[in-house]
Amino acid sequence: MKRTMTSNLLPGMVLAENVYTYNNDQLILPKGAVLDDKSIAKLEFYSTVNVLVEDEIEEISQPSIDELQTLSYAQRLQQTSEFKQFKQDFEAAASGFERNVNNIVRNDTPIDVDAITAPVLDLINSTNGPSSVFDMMHSLRQYDDATYTHCINVALISNVAGQWLKMSEDDIKILTTAGLLHDIGKLVIPEQIITKPAKLTEYEYTIVQTHPQEGYKILKNSDLDPHIKNAALMHHERCDGSGYPLHLQGPQIDPFAKIVAIADVYDAMTSARVYRGPLCPFVAISLFESEGLQKYDTNAIMTFLSNIVNTYLLNRVRLNNGLEGDIVFINRNHLSKPTIRIGEKYVDLAQTPDLYIEEII
Repeated sequence: MKRTMTSNLLPGMVLAENVYTYNNDQLILPKGAVLDDKSIAKLEFYSTVNVLVEDEIEEISQPSIDELQTLSYAQRLQQTSEFKQFKQDFEAAASGFERNVNNIVRNDTPIDVDAITAPVLDLINSTNGPSSVFDMMHSLRQYDDATYTHCINVALISNVAGQWLKMSEDDIKILTTAGLLHDIGKLVIPEQIITKPAKLTEYEYTIVQTHPQEGYKILKNSDLDPHIKNAALMHHERCDGSGYPLHLQGPQIDPFAKIVAIADVYDAMTSARVYRGPLCPFVAISLFESEGLQKYDTNAIMTFLSNIVNTYLLNRVRLNNGLEGDIVFINRNHLSKPTIRIGEKYVDLAQTPDLYIEEII
């Protein structure tokens, strides 16, 4: 048996322990569960740091030769000049952000909002709209400096969410900055805890959970907009009171922090990792529907998920049974289960619980 970081899990790995939520009040996955994309995303949804897995990996169905010879949607995108430029600009933005944020934390350098947000806004402006932002971002492989790339991703997602929520340009900039700085408190958590290859002790997990307060401490004496400071403090709060560190409920949580919270979890679930590609957005959406709609602001989460789904209307997809078709109708009551046209046949996924979209092709 070995303990593995959630970000390094692969389909086919078998859990060697029961996995519970951080406060041990809910079973996430049972011992013996064979991991797939959906269950790995569920662990990301609940911010599980690492899990114990068996040494042996269960065999899972492998793609056919024809499927291997067909480039995926992400692979085709990665070959375009637009993606290559985005990747170059993204890496430069992440490097610059790492340098700036470390100066803020280590050297008490004053925060220059324009300097830290400009590269992110440039990334937004270099794409062909919100759907392009998501496509580009989720086709990137995760890097070793995951904290910094995650912050860039959350800033990008928050910016797009702000557009979908029809926020003002000034508020979108504030929201983008809030996304960038939401995890700044993690930089003062000991590295040996963040990257520990063994199960965290209760004390160590408590230390990890102090990063919102630590982030707020770093930002509180600056002249940043209060929404930015509150996002650092409240991005792990949930509207049903199940979050941390203060166990706040809906009206008590800053509205900007509510949006950053959605962006934070969505990126954790869908980002490509070193050992596996990006998770299909429809799998992430199904987890929000089954696990967490009550945890998030209703208007923010429904606007966010609806707009993501809309960007994939008429896209070709592959179902978990291997069949391929086109999305022709969005089910507003079950966003992760649209109607698919497969040849001359129409399949309403909302009426076929065993079928789901596994990949956008």
